[in-house]
Amino acid sequence: MKSSFKKIITAGACTSALALSLFSCQSDLLDPVPTTLFPQEVVFDTPARVLLQVNSLYSYVKVGNFLGGRYQVYSDVRANDFINRTNNGVTALGVWNHTLNENSQNDVWNLWTAGYAAINQINLFLAGLDANQAKFAATPFPANYNSTVVQYRAEARLLRALSYYSLLQLYARPYTDANGTKPGLPLRLQAETDGTNNDLARSTVGEVYTQILADLDSAEAKLPLIPAVGTAVTRAHRNTAIALKTRVYLSMGRYADVIREANKIVSATAPFVAPTGVKHELNPSIVAVFTAPQETTESILSFPFTAQNAPGTQNQLAFYYRPAPVGNGEYFLNNGTGGILTNTGFRQTDVRRTSLITPLVSTTGTTYYLNKYPNGTPYTDKAPVIRYAEVLLSLAEARFRTAGPTDPQAVALLNAVLLRSNPTPATNPPTPPVAYPVFTSTAQAVDAVLLERRIEFLGEGIRNIDLMRNLLPIPAKGTVSAVSATDPASRNYIWPIPSTELATNRLMTRNE
Repeated sequence: MKSSFKKIITAGACTSALALSLFSCQSDLLDPVPTTLFPQEVVFDTPARVLLQVNSLYSYVKVGNFLGGRYQVYSDVRANDFINRTNNGVTALGVWNHTLNENSQNDVWNLWTAGYAAINQINLFLAGLDANQAKFAATPFPANYNSTVVQYRAEARLLRALSYYSLLQLYARPYTDANGTKPGLPLRLQAETDGTNNDLARSTVGEVYTQILADLDSAEAKLPLIPAVGTAVTRAHRNTAIALKTRVYLSMGRYADVIREANKIVSATAPFVAPTGVKHELNPSIVAVFTAPQETTESILSFPFTAQNAPGTQNQLAFYYRPAPVGNGEYFLNNGTGGILTNTGFRQTDVRRTSLITPLVSTTGTTYYLNKYPNGTPYTDKAPVIRYAEVLLSLAEARFRTAGPTDPQAVALLNAVLLRSNPTPATNPPTPPVAYPVFTSTAQAVDAVLLERRIEFLGEGIRNIDLMRNLLPIPAKGTVSAVSATDPASRNYIWPIPSTELATNRLMTRNE
């Protein structure tokens, strides 16, 4: 890969630059900001230095241009639940109105570059573990250090799987289109330190998914069942890998596999709790899930930020979704035709509406803003990756699709998420909340799950995944037309391949 690799490594920070050096070693990658530079020959010489590199992997994946904010925003504003307010080309305007092209630097270039930078950093780390294996059996490493290496390797593979999965959702056709046979991504699995292997053809979508699942299967087998204290949300453990597999299999339409994986961490009956490992469960309050420190047992993986380690300018979730003085209110919720606020299934008394959406009244009317990310400058809200509520709804959908619309567990799972935010009113006598009724068709049941997912994960980067895997059109909003999943004249359903990749990889092909 064409790059400007250096022989000096900042411990816990940058080792490479990718894609014509568009991705640089920025301060927002560092947590904490290191001050010591080490030659690459010694970065595996002590346990502390190896751990700094593990932390670096998370920093690369959670960079603001990738899963630290931008990816979640892009995945939501493509659809019809948000309206752009500022017409700012830097903050996803082209994503929102489907005007991206191969030269769109702020989104098409930067997200691709950040994703592959993370992947290559992971590959470099895995290669370094292999090359330095002999060191880990001697001082200063403790006698049991090889078990730590096994865990670190598993964390790296999980992060690589997450990175490839995320890139697939924007730059390649869904797996459900032609069963994964469409062009996917260049599958880079070796550490690159020069331009020798720049030219690499695209693997199919199915081949990339096969690698994703191989990484997650390996991670599941080798990650700790119980993570270190204080890391259950921010570092990968066994249940993290399982949860991500339910998302991957759902995207592939492999519903029996969703059920198999989800059954590992979801009890057969309510209240639904993970039977082993971290005791994941729905938090009684959805508001508490997004209240600092945003580390309930519902949160399976989220990326943390601090004042010294912020997502970076115009990457922060609160910047996009909260109005001044907290954020910049780049996007407000669609209160027009097709928007989530006008959907009759989103109940007026739903806590997710009354507490996680804020109306702003002005002389021109009322504008509604998402309030899931309450922290303004320096923007320390965690960037969510996956929650237990998603696993429950994925399992519900898979069961409806395989066992039919009256499957009792699927109904119970769906209602668990709904009723958490629509509890019994404090009346005398109490008025029971209205649960989802008995469904008369599988299509009706699945539509209910998709609506619940749309409401539950508003602003968390799930909407695009659900549209794409079901080959649904990207809906119209405001003056922006819908984008068909099948119309060959419509080239906006997936993103274009960056011109930077096309210029440096002679085997790369366009999305056409």
